[in-house]
Amino acid sequence: MTETPLWTAKEVVGAVSGVCADQDWVANGVSIDSRTVSKDDLFIAIVGPTNDGHDYVKMALDNGASAALVSSIPDNCAEHPRLILVADTQIAMEALGIASRARCSAKIISVTGSVGKTGTKEALAHILGKQGQTHYSVGSFNNHWGVPLSLARMPRTSEYAIFELGMNHAGELGPLSRMVRAHVAIITTVAAAHLEFFRNTAEIAEAKAEIFEGLEKGGTALINADNEHRELLRQRAEEINVSAILSFGRDEDADIRLKKISLLPQSSEISATISGHKLDFTLSVPGEHWAMNILAVLGAIQAVGADINVAVDALSTLSPPTGRGVQLTVKCTGGDFTIIDESYNASPIAMQAAFKVLKGVTVLNLGRKIAILGDMRELGENSIEIHKSLAIDLSQSGVDMVYACGPNMRHLFDALPEDLKSGYANSSKELVRIVLSVVRTDDIVLIKGSLGSKMKIILEALLASARKQEPVISAGN
Repeated sequence: MTETPLWTAKEVVGAVSGVCADQDWVANGVSIDSRTVSKDDLFIAIVGPTNDGHDYVKMALDNGASAALVSSIPDNCAEHPRLILVADTQIAMEALGIASRARCSAKIISVTGSVGKTGTKEALAHILGKQGQTHYSVGSFNNHWGVPLSLARMPRTSEYAIFELGMNHAGELGPLSRMVRAHVAIITTVAAAHLEFFRNTAEIAEAKAEIFEGLEKGGTALINADNEHRELLRQRAEEINVSAILSFGRDEDADIRLKKISLLPQSSEISATISGHKLDFTLSVPGEHWAMNILAVLGAIQAVGADINVAVDALSTLSPPTGRGVQLTVKCTGGDFTIIDESYNASPIAMQAAFKVLKGVTVLNLGRKIAILGDMRELGENSIEIHKSLAIDLSQSGVDMVYACGPNMRHLFDALPEDLKSGYANSSKELVRIVLSVVRTDDIVLIKGSLGSKMKIILEALLASARKQEPVISAGN
């Protein structure tokens, strides 16, 4: 029996109201990147601010794409019969995503929040993947391109699906949520992020509440009970007649409540209650921020009718996404050292959470706790004060040495006690040489900063130096 394709040609052409000369093909994937096209993918030529996908249509077809969705015919493949011509490829991709959602009966969960979106989405995928066919958005595909693309990739036979929804301006989440039409919507938390585009966190909360607009009839909203904007979020959900509004957190009135947590170096022991039912479990990721998000995960699991006990068992094998708290043991001359990789992104609340994790890690022998920090971005006119304010949290983390880079992080660095100031540079690239000469065996190294601060450069340099068994030194030398 032939496996059902993701899309037939006729389905694609009908969904996007396009024109295609040859409709004798199928697509088993959807891509907007010609460099990563797989055999039998449908390539969509998106027109972006710096690149036009139409320039790469031929490359995508040569790399194995079965067809390409275009709004104009590229000169170098004018005779190709498998070009689907539409007026606007962005609108066509959205239409394809909407058609995918319409034909699928999966239980769908959408996730947003100032921090924790991707980790929560990955945790849900890990858990539900053990209970049925589960589709989820890869990486951080959470914007006006990533959401419809993720929808278009959803197999029609999916039983569960999880979509991450992101925004940095008001009015962005509503359209995405209405495309996804989730049965459960999670707001992990509301905090100071993207303040460059908002006057305050209340405005951020209003924008996050747009995720409720697309909830299916009878859907469930999950709100952080410990957040200062919980009543605003609840009110917005009530205004659009959300059927069930559940809260999670430490608050004694939370529907999914954290009763006790023991933070260990590489895990957390948790006691919680959900609808009055007590749960004790091990979460194989350290940090109270992870525990809070897992409460939302468990609420969503219950709301979609999946097995809570199976879910709890799966939490003991959960791994954080790359760049969001992964702990790497790195072999080097004389032993090894540990990197806490938080290089993907940063916000004030995420920085504080990372400092707490660093505090809970035990160093051995002559090892040190080292923090390597880059700028937090999009914090608006209060960026200087926000960076400076984190000096107290960092000082209380038990850190021994602090290295910093970027004009904003300079303000945190300057606010630290003198004995913690170990090195500063204008950029992560400039900081690399300083750091490589310092890290040694048994050290615990936290690397964190916003994506734009390019802290991954330092991560990769440390990994490369360890592989070469060069300049990283032994504690005994």
